Amino acid sequence: MKNLPQFLSIFLLVFCNAYSQQEKGIIGTNNWLNSWTEFNSNQIEYGEATEILTGNITSDTKLFKKNTYMLLGDVFVTNNAILTIEPGTVIIGDFKTKGSLIISKGATIIADGLVTDPIVFTSNRSDKKAGDWGGLIILGDAPINKFGNESSVNHNFRAATYENISYGGENIESNSGILRYVRIEYAGKKLKSGENFNALLLAGVGSQTILENIMVSNSAGNSFDIYGGQVNLNRGVSYKSNKIDYNFNFGTQCNVYNSLAIRSSYVSSPDGSRCLHVASYGDDKEEVDFSKKETSVTATNLTLINVSDNLKTEIKLGLVREAIYISEYASLDMSKSVISGFNPAVLLEDKIEINNKNLERVKFTEMYFNNCNGNIFTEYDDNNEDLENWYGNSSFFNVYSKGMDSETFIDLKDSRKPDFRLRINKIIASNLD
Repeated sequence: MKNLPQFLSIFLLVFCNAYSQQEKGIIGTNNWLNSWTEFNSNQIEYGEATEILTGNITSDTKLFKKNTYMLLGDVFVTNNAILTIEPGTVIIGDFKTKGSLIISKGATIIADGLVTDPIVFTSNRSDKKAGDWGGLIILGDAPINKFGNESSVNHNFRAATYENISYGGENIESNSGILRYVRIEYAGKKLKSGENFNALLLAGVGSQTILENIMVSNSAGNSFDIYGGQVNLNRGVSYKSNKIDYNFNFGTQCNVYNSLAIRSSYVSSPDGSRCLHVASYGDDKEEVDFSKKETSVTATNLTLINVSDNLKTEIKLGLVREAIYISEYASLDMSKSVISGFNPAVLLEDKIEINNKNLERVKFTEMYFNNCNGNIFTEYDDNNEDLENWYGNSSFFNVYSKGMDSETFIDLKDSRKPDFRLRINKIIASNLD
């Protein structure tokens, strides 16, 4: 028995050390993608619509699983109405009329699915393709950084009043409802302007809105577009987006946790495709009030992966870009995350001067950079020695690797139930609860 304390000490040291290596990237004692996600959605037939949704929904309405609903044109929920969607309900966006659903400011959506019975927004075409329909737009009254603290979504909506398409206000805790166990497939239809709908647009959405277990797949626009507001996003999944997986702009204050972006080298837009884009203004800098909060994103336990069987060739062909792009006047604090298979991992806008003040606004700690063609660069500058020295400092606990996908992740080959958790020494990435 005299060796028992020594044995326990060794056991605890090994146990704690194992878990200290397991906390990067998406986490969970089980693969939380199981049951509610779908990576082969083009093989699923949802059947014909039995109910039509069109025009304005002005009073409390409930959608039932027993029906299949079609969004015919632009459907607005207005007049402080509550739209409740039963678990397992399927809502189809019409291809011809670019069906879309807009939750106007003051209205609420309760789309609270179940892990075994998710709510699905998808295309009505038998041969589904990215951009078949519009998307889901939620407009709230949380702060944005534009002058007047208000703006509008300009998608050339027919017969839409400004009140129905405006967003922004003073209510940080604004509550637009619940999106939980929801899939959004094949959205992002092209507009006459040449731009696209984005699959899920959250504009001026406040902190009381629940956003958990949301999968966006095969979007022709951005997957998650977040304009302003105070947003908490947990377990988001973006799969094969043509454009940006997670786009933050216009003063967003966002916490994104335990979320995933899976890119393919052969699915991208010439307008720019990346996992994260963090900015404080769009094309018109003059519309932004810089006395207000800049966009600030805290990202913890993210996995950003470009799945490839021949990464070097795809990089040479120009098919692979950076995973993260950060613009001036924006902040990103990223930790315990995995970035794998990009060219490079991170790109800073060339307007960002490399000094201590700006580097304090762009933080990378306890990261796992894997198989990237360079790690952190300034745009148009091949000399990243200062950045490598800064982020390579041992105090940040960042790790750099060149592992193959099969050695780095649990199981990417299972098309039905892939597992993107990190594998270190054949130990599944997991948290302690």
